[in-house]
Amino acid sequence: MLDARLRPLIDGPLTRLGRTLAALGVTANRLTLAAFALGLLAVPALALGWFGVALVLIAANRLLDGLDGAVARATRPTDLGGYLDIVCDFVFYAAVPVGFALADPAANALPAAVLIASFVGTGSTFLAHALLAERHRLTTRAQGEKSLYYMSGLMEGTETIAFFIAFCLWPAGFPVLAWIMAGLCAVSALGRVLLTARTFGRW
Repeated sequence: MLDARLRPLIDGPLTRLGRTLAALGVTANRLTLAAFALGLLAVPALALGWFGVALVLIAANRLLDGLDGAVARATRPTDLGGYLDIVCDFVFYAAVPVGFALADPAANALPAAVLIASFVGTGSTFLAHALLAERHRLTTRAQGEKSLYYMSGLMEGTETIAFFIAFCLWPAGFPVLAWIMAGLCAVSALGRVLLTARTFGRW
């Protein structure tokens, strides 16, 4: 919901830094994989209760994730790059709740499992819509230049990271926050289903 509004604010700095990194020989795919590795390191940090460390790793993941696209645009975007970006993002998103489940299984395991299930809903509705959009040759630049059709929703990257930050700052509140986030993801997924039905067919 907020991604499109934040895009004009962050595109300029990311583009300039992306051009600098590209000139130094840094590739987009290497940034994607580096971001993914840092994001996964947040899982053991969370499991050990190192929530401040996990927060830094999550922030680093998101920064590099923004830079990989900027570097790709400064050089030459590839299908493999787009593929790696989306796969790494989805796995990272699912991994963070696992870290909280490991930190306190009794309190966090069930809400973490429900939250991951809600991510499956938002992810599948997002990707399935992108597949249909590609088939019908639909395009959008509402979220900037992307490797696939980017369907907006109630829960997008900005909202997800806001919740992840809240999880780290208030780890005892993870169960409550996870249930709230899962509910918002369910609403977002339902909205995408209804919009897809309206766009491509009837019930």
